[in-house]
Amino acid sequence: MTTMTDPPRESFRLSMLLYDSRYRSMTIQIIVLMGFMLGAAWLINNAVQNLAEAGKTFSFRFMSEPSGYDINQRLIDYSSRSTHARAAVVGILNTLLVALMGCIAATVLGVILGILRLSKNWMVSRLAAVYVEAMRNVPVLLWIVLTMAIMVEFMPAPREFRGEEPEARMYLFDSVAITNRGVYIPEPKFANGLGDIPVAISLRSEGCESYLEGGELADSCGLFQISLDLWLIIAVLLAGIFTAKLNVKRANRIQAATGERPNTLWVNLAVIILPTLAVLWYLGFYLDKPELKGFNFRGGIHMRNSLIALWLALSLYTAAFIAEIVRAGILAIPKGQSEAAAALGLRQGKIMRLVILPQAWRVIFPPLISQFLNLTKNSSLAIAVGYMDVTGTLGGITLNQTGREMETVLLLMLVYLVISLSISSVMNAYNRRNALKER
Repeated sequence: MTTMTDPPRESFRLSMLLYDSRYRSMTIQIIVLMGFMLGAAWLINNAVQNLAEAGKTFSFRFMSEPSGYDINQRLIDYSSRSTHARAAVVGILNTLLVALMGCIAATVLGVILGILRLSKNWMVSRLAAVYVEAMRNVPVLLWIVLTMAIMVEFMPAPREFRGEEPEARMYLFDSVAITNRGVYIPEPKFANGLGDIPVAISLRSEGCESYLEGGELADSCGLFQISLDLWLIIAVLLAGIFTAKLNVKRANRIQAATGERPNTLWVNLAVIILPTLAVLWYLGFYLDKPELKGFNFRGGIHMRNSLIALWLALSLYTAAFIAEIVRAGILAIPKGQSEAAAALGLRQGKIMRLVILPQAWRVIFPPLISQFLNLTKNSSLAIAVGYMDVTGTLGGITLNQTGREMETVLLLMLVYLVISLSISSVMNAYNRRNALKER
């Protein structure tokens, strides 16, 4: 009778780090990480030594000094007495503004153009193809400069809106004025507003401290105003959307139990719109329309030509690429899907909206993220038309005034990295949520 015993375990040897598959991958990763850290340390040490030889130090204290320059287009209060940090924040907000507006406009226009390229009407499909090829084969910088030239040279001057029979007229019930100085639109205001809360979040320079000692609230010296009215409206909207989702889940349960689905559309619209309208009525919401006074318009929101030109050029340029993505996504859906829908009696519009696009969206969405990132980074060309984004403030005037090339460029790279990673994270999370769940 024989007995079986387990073979003795092999003792660990250093050679196993390279030749044993259980340890090899970890060894390679550690070696690569060490090499990367050594390379980064060498670059940092080299930069510090070069700065020392040039008589400079590596410091970000300049961000708390007064900027000394004005910014024409801004979303928050700012003046030349503000710090460089606040100027950078104004530039970041301007970058986010044009990126958000551009992504929305480019997506809407790109989807329409992508569908038109597949139209059975030869003229419509050819015109869409000409637009796509013309836009994407010309550098976006040229489109930005051309759009700016059109806004300045061909739009009417404010004086042309004057008189009993003016040469130019306002749009949308005399509430929107398009001029060679920019576009003026109504500004939402509240007669019974809840007010703002000042929040100090940035360092103050000596000039700002003396300004505050004078008894005035210096928003330009590091104080932000948080609108309670806006937060109340957002809270009511989110509560309405959450209630609508609960109503949809309730309808799903009833459908699963009885086979009949109750109508949720009007209830969802009511819980979202009616409370919001009630809050707006309580706050005394009204629109402050721009009016021609003197040599220019007063009131409303002034969107300068630089912002309009950059927004339109980036939107039209990126829409050409999105159109090709949409066209490829639609062609990726088998023709049997549209044929089956047509056999059920659906019209072409409903087939595209209810059958084709929902399936093509999963193909379209991943490359769409790249186009959003490209649009955001292309906004750095704003300096060509004088729009003060983060590249124009932090990477432009602040760099030239302070001479801190290393610090400003590193901060600028960090800003774009954070913005790009944030967009990618949000869009990828949405993509994972709507991906097909396979068993």
